[in-house]
Amino acid sequence: MASAPAQQPTLTVEQTRVVLSEVIQAFSVPENAARMEEARESACNDMGKMLQLVLPVSTQIQQEVIKAYGFNNEGEGVLKFARLVKMYETQDPEIAAMSVKLKSLLLPPLSTPPIGGAIPSS
Repeated sequence: MASAPAQQPTLTVEQTRVVLSEVIQAFSVPENAARMEEARESACNDMGKMLQLVLPVSTQIQQEVIKAYGFNNEGEGVLKFARLVKMYETQDPEIAAMSVKLKSLLLPPLSTPPIGGAIPSS
C-alpha cells in the first residue's frame, strides 16, 4: 500500500532567505568546498561529467541544510526547495541575488559562442 505523499514545506520569504543563506554558506565549509573542487576537477568542464559528478555532491550538500526545514532528504527535496526559491526570486531581490550566487557555485562559467553562432571546427 502506498503511503500518503509528504506535505511540502512552506516557507515565508524571510525563512527562504535564511535557508538559502545557509545553503550558500554550506558550500564554503572546507570539507564541502574540497568535495566540490574534487568533483569539478574530475569533470574537466565536460557538462555530461558535471551532471554525473558535481550534481550529486552539490545535491548532498544542499540536502544536509534543507532537511532541517522539512524538505525530504532525497533529490526531490532539493528540487522542491529550488522551485520555492524560483517562485520568490521575482518577489525579493535578495533571494534573486542569492539564487544567482548559488547557481554560480554549482555551474561552471559558460563560454559564449562567437557572434554569428558559428562553432569552430576541431
